[in-house]
Amino acid sequence: MASPSRRLQTKPVITCFKSVLLIYTFIFWITGVILLAVGIWGKVSLENYFSLLNEKATNVPFVLIGTGSVIILLGTFGCFATCRASAWMLKLYAMFLTLIFLVELVAAIVGFVFRHEIKNSFKNNYEKILKQYNSTGDYRSDAVDKIQNKLHCCGVTDFRDWKDTNYYSEKGFPKSCCKLENCSPQRDADKINNEGCFIKVMTIVESEMGVVAGISFGVACFQLIGIFLAYCLSRAITNNQYEIV
Repeated sequence: MASPSRRLQTKPVITCFKSVLLIYTFIFWITGVILLAVGIWGKVSLENYFSLLNEKATNVPFVLIGTGSVIILLGTFGCFATCRASAWMLKLYAMFLTLIFLVELVAAIVGFVFRHEIKNSFKNNYEKILKQYNSTGDYRSDAVDKIQNKLHCCGVTDFRDWKDTNYYSEKGFPKSCCKLENCSPQRDADKINNEGCFIKVMTIVESEMGVVAGISFGVACFQLIGIFLAYCLSRAITNNQYEIV
């Protein structure tokens, strides 16, 4: 049995770790809310861009929403485990944090490795959608119109890309290519935007995806602190229990 003086030395350490871990868990919970908000923002703001990549790309915002929700639940569990000072619950908390960290790390590596394929996929799909475009058609045609209206662009590399489409041969340029609202461009190139959409879209996607990647990377690194704190507190609680015995 450990001496009373040693037990008194251990308790302040446990109290200190509990306080720091509670603060960490609260911040970690907030990061979950941020990831959830970023996922919802990505779904609303970047949906047009994702829809022109492929079917899997449209799931990216849902991945962020799911990750944010899991972090919120895990943060709540971590707070409960810390308040209870349960060694096994803290170890489980550290294990979940490690698992999420590894998943985020793998996702970041995959995204970095295949970033050029994403660009090529967007360009190829954009060209394909232009050839299948119709003004009253599917969501991808609507996405093209929204992008061209918002970015004041026309075509992939420039407006001449439309001349190879069936839509142009029948009706001319779509209204989303207009420089001004309510114009009827038909085949008059003077009334439409000359710049292509590809470079403009890639600039926006890279900048806004950089925000998403930065936040995700920060959350992943922040989890390492939580893993360390949860493990140390669990170890201190276990040692204190052995000392009492």
